[in-house]
Amino acid sequence: MVSEQDPRVRRWGAVCEAVALLLGPYAEVVLHDPDTDRVLAVWNPLTARAPGDPSALGDLDRLDPSVRDVYGPYEKLLADGRRLSSVSAVLREDDEWPSVVLCVNLDRTPLERAAAVLSAFGAPTTPRPEPLFEQDWSQRIAHAIGTHVRTSGRAVDRFTRADRLAVLRDLEQARVFTVRRAAPVVAEALRVSRSTVYGLLTELRR
Repeated sequence: MVSEQDPRVRRWGAVCEAVALLLGPYAEVVLHDPDTDRVLAVWNPLTARAPGDPSALGDLDRLDPSVRDVYGPYEKLLADGRRLSSVSAVLREDDEWPSVVLCVNLDRTPLERAAAVLSAFGAPTTPRPEPLFEQDWSQRIAHAIGTHVRTSGRAVDRFTRADRLAVLRDLEQARVFTVRRAAPVVAEALRVSRSTVYGLLTELRR
């Protein structure tokens, strides 16, 4: 929905179309005339607005002068309840006079739906059935190390000596080291040598 008669639309139209193509079909791009407070052109309209409709922009002189012509992202709501993330930019002529106001309105609905689906997949709904894992000592090793990674916020290759001791303490309490080949597997998972694991175990058992 473009009015080709206005030279400002011809000047800025390619930019608006490029943004609409990149973010479409979820983004509306609108050019407003600040002098007449009317819509000049709309790409991928999310509402029934068309060229010539009122913009209802308000007075540009009341905008925060410390912000240089780009405002947002800020939130807007459509009548059907959809939430938009919007950015507005005042585009100026060479003499600094405001030529047009460019607004990009991104429909957040697909993002919110995707986030809800991912959250549903990622959130356990019941405790882990421990009897299923009592004999799976390799899973116990992975679980103990993974738990410590999450609680400490450090990756395995950034573990301190105290981190390794804490993991080995958990595994010792779980009787993992009663399994003959457990120590080499723990060493590999912690990315240290077997002698390091045996030395730390000796210290723990004192």
